[in-house]
Amino acid sequence: MGETTVTTLEGRHQAAARPVEDRTGQGLLRRLRAPRRPRLWFEILLIAVSYWTYSLVRNAVPEQKSEALRNADWLWDLERQLGLAFEQSVNHAVNSVTWLVVGMNYYYATLHFVVTLGVLVWLYRSHPGRYAATRLVLFSTTAVALAGYYLFPLAPPRLMNGGAFIDTVMVHETWGSMASGDLKNMSNQYAAMPSMHIGWSVWCGLTIFALATIPWAKVLGLLYPAGTLVVIVATANHFWLDAVGGVLCLAFGYALATLWYGSRPYALPREASDGGAGWGGGGWSGAFSGRGFPGKGLPGRRGTDRAVAGSDGEGAGRANPGVVNPRAPDDSPGPRTADGAPTASTSARAPDTPRH
Repeated sequence: MGETTVTTLEGRHQAAARPVEDRTGQGLLRRLRAPRRPRLWFEILLIAVSYWTYSLVRNAVPEQKSEALRNADWLWDLERQLGLAFEQSVNHAVNSVTWLVVGMNYYYATLHFVVTLGVLVWLYRSHPGRYAATRLVLFSTTAVALAGYYLFPLAPPRLMNGGAFIDTVMVHETWGSMASGDLKNMSNQYAAMPSMHIGWSVWCGLTIFALATIPWAKVLGLLYPAGTLVVIVATANHFWLDAVGGVLCLAFGYALATLWYGSRPYALPREASDGGAGWGGGGWSGAFSGRGFPGKGLPGRRGTDRAVAGSDGEGAGRANPGVVNPRAPDDSPGPRTADGAPTASTSARAPDTPRH
């Protein structure tokens, strides 16, 4: 008679906890690149610190007023040579319609942050596998913009010499620009190139269009950056070439994220692994769904048998030679306890020796 090998649930867990060591370093790189379920506390902290750093660096860049005005004159001349210097006409036309220009002032001041944060929250909740890569696009785009503010200080049209443009916030006394009114000393007024209103709005629009399943949401996703372009021009906060600069920064962000993850952010799996970290890796959602704890389910529910499944992917319901499922029913004869399990003396008894 051959010996029967019995593998307990605990033994299977111990074996799984000792993976083969990857001495080449490729395993670490794969783990860093693998989409993981984001952790809420970390994302809130990261966004807060990143925006604080961005504002600090942006406002610490020397304003260089004279150079910024010269660059604005040069850019305006370039647009006129191209036959595309339409900003002044749009600015004056919109300013003549009070309700429209006031609405645009508030659009400029609020949606830039509200929509961007809203898309981040939506990604976090509905597309956790794509969240980190898409967030990397946004953050790297913003980082490149800081270099643009330093290397190419630029006055917005409303601050150009000659007064040809109308500062709609000042004229209509609306709260809508960190560079106007009482807030002008809190922000660098000569950081117009590139436009992050465009960079962030195009990021939002592309993300919504690529991942939304409702047709009207896709349409709104495309309309949002188009509307933002009209607003930044009509309120004399940017030249249209500033918008081109914002799109170029965004292209860099997408290229960086694609190289790092080896795939376009929107082509990554929608779901993400919890990284086997329990509360830390999977967060509250991973813990309560049972994904952070192999072999355990929701409180009050019977655990899963997948932990004792074979390494070839067989489920618990299939036979796996050499492995005894401790939760499998035992139909052997003999005395049993109150819950139907065989007694210790019966379960530990050696198989009967055949008689000759």
